[in-house]
Amino acid sequence: MATLAVTRRFDLTDAQWAILEPLLPAPRRPGRPSKWTKRQLIDGIRWRVRVGAPWRDVPACYGSWQAVYALFRRWQRDGVWTCILAALQARADAAGLVDRQVSVDSTIMRAHQHAAGARRQPDAQREPPGGSTGAGRSRALGRSRGGLSTKLHLACEHGQRPLSLVLSAGQAGDAPHFEAVMAGIRIARPDGGRPRTRPQRVRADKAYSSRAIRAHLRRRQIACTIPSLLTMPVTGAGAAAVAAGRPPSTRSTTAAGMPWSAASTASNATGRQPPGSTSSPSATWPPSTSPPSTNGSTYFETRPTGRAWAR
Repeated sequence: MATLAVTRRFDLTDAQWAILEPLLPAPRRPGRPSKWTKRQLIDGIRWRVRVGAPWRDVPACYGSWQAVYALFRRWQRDGVWTCILAALQARADAAGLVDRQVSVDSTIMRAHQHAAGARRQPDAQREPPGGSTGAGRSRALGRSRGGLSTKLHLACEHGQRPLSLVLSAGQAGDAPHFEAVMAGIRIARPDGGRPRTRPQRVRADKAYSSRAIRAHLRRRQIACTIPSLLTMPVTGAGAAAVAAGRPPSTRSTTAAGMPWSAASTASNATGRQPPGSTSSPSATWPPSTSPPSTNGSTYFETRPTGRAWAR
């Protein structure tokens, strides 16, 4: 029998609640039970996280917004959400639902202008910030051209199940946080053995194309599919210029990894040739560099491995 009627589209179903309920912590204090059930409050938290509205705008069918926020904040400080996620990952892995190929990427979220009004010394405030991971100590806020923003670095398997999450300032790069994201992948085993930390293959975009990342994956014997900036083909307007016998623009050549000299770039912009150069289109190409191949044969760097989820 259902304990609560599903009133909204994304509320927990009875099957989902049957899986989640055994993972919740037992209440610590005895006494009169709460006016609202845990299922109501969790649905209210999920509604607020999905919509992004203020806590005061949580619908009344989920309980008072104070109770919804108090449960979210209390479990955040105690690390309950992290334990629930780890338990769900272990359950999915035991059922064979976790794929062995991982994708890593990041996204930027705009922060409210009032997000920068907190204390400069987090330890001096009444309620300590952040949760069990200590991410709240740095606030994960940064200033860029768009204002205050936060960047979320995520690793997920091909079934779109999250495996690791790291927060940083919005202006931070992707590559410096790659090792931290990979270190966060720890899928527990139901029998209590060593957790699974090494996927079969990692896929990422050109923002993660660096020698340090490739060396890190090579040491851990993890195959990678990451575009190389030095072998990426020229596309768009740059490809049309190359086909017409003209050098591509500075922006397209930089994306393709072809180091044009400052003299040739300046001559293309001003229409004048540097001393000792000719006016032919092929003279602007570097002497030892030829147009990149577009057949895709060197587009990816792969490293085969016979081990899937190694210990």
